[in-house]
Amino acid sequence: MTIPDYQTLMLPVLRLAAEGETRVGDAAGRIAGEFGLTPQEQEEMLPSGRQRVLHNRIHWAKFYMSKAGLIVSPGRGRFVASDKGRALLAGAPQQITLAMLMQEPEFRAFYESGRGSTSGEDAAGTPGAVAIEAAASPATPEEQIDAAHAAMMAELRDELLQRILANSPAFFEQLIVDLLVAMGYGGSHKDAAAQLGRSGDGGVDGVVNEDRLGLDRIYVQAKRYAPGNPVGRPDVNGFVGSLVGLGATKGVFVTTSSFSEPARDYVRHLAQRVILIDGQELADLMIEHGVGVREYRKVEFKRLDEDFFGEE
Repeated sequence: MTIPDYQTLMLPVLRLAAEGETRVGDAAGRIAGEFGLTPQEQEEMLPSGRQRVLHNRIHWAKFYMSKAGLIVSPGRGRFVASDKGRALLAGAPQQITLAMLMQEPEFRAFYESGRGSTSGEDAAGTPGAVAIEAAASPATPEEQIDAAHAAMMAELRDELLQRILANSPAFFEQLIVDLLVAMGYGGSHKDAAAQLGRSGDGGVDGVVNEDRLGLDRIYVQAKRYAPGNPVGRPDVNGFVGSLVGLGATKGVFVTTSSFSEPARDYVRHLAQRVILIDGQELADLMIEHGVGVREYRKVEFKRLDEDFFGEE
């Protein structure tokens, strides 16, 4: 079973809170059992890698219900059902949704203040306002942010590969130099550029130092292929043959397209260490190391500092 969305979790969370004070971590174990979640599902992380999906959804279910007055927090990290929440449960509801919460004056006030607020202080106090605006979405605010980020990264990858293909082979060669140096290989731009593209071997486009001292070398092959034109095993086999002839043990094969499955299977069983970098991985490395991209906007999110408010 997939992890329930946060609206589906509202009723189970309120029921647990009605049994007594609890915490998100404790509630997660009970809810995982109730919904039959596997250990893998219980440990699944948000794309950001900073929080478990189940914990995140329970947190937002609890947060929204607290804004509707159904849940209160008697102490740090703990929550419990309010008299209002218990009264709601006494009516045996089949579910609790944002649409139902909107009928509560406290929640509507929270919602309206989030919509109309322009000050940073008010906006920080209503982290769910945007999610409430799109109440039809089953995703929590963090999940919506992660999804938007993933969509923007996918678009950026596509744009990077299109621009690479629109430029010359010499430009692609220089891009590989820039990337390898940004990753810490090749020493300087001058050293890397002097060697890449000048090996003279039919199956190798260049060689760069693995470290600044040149204690080991990495041989490079680059193919600027259009999408839908994968690099097959024969090309990779030719590259490996060149490595053997040169007595080399390490190689990197880069392409703007992809590698066929036989090509990937082939390199898994080699004595040489050969890394295949396809178009998506190339774009990801460019983004990670700031090659061909630049930062244009930074959004900072803050969380409550529980230690600041602790008096224990």
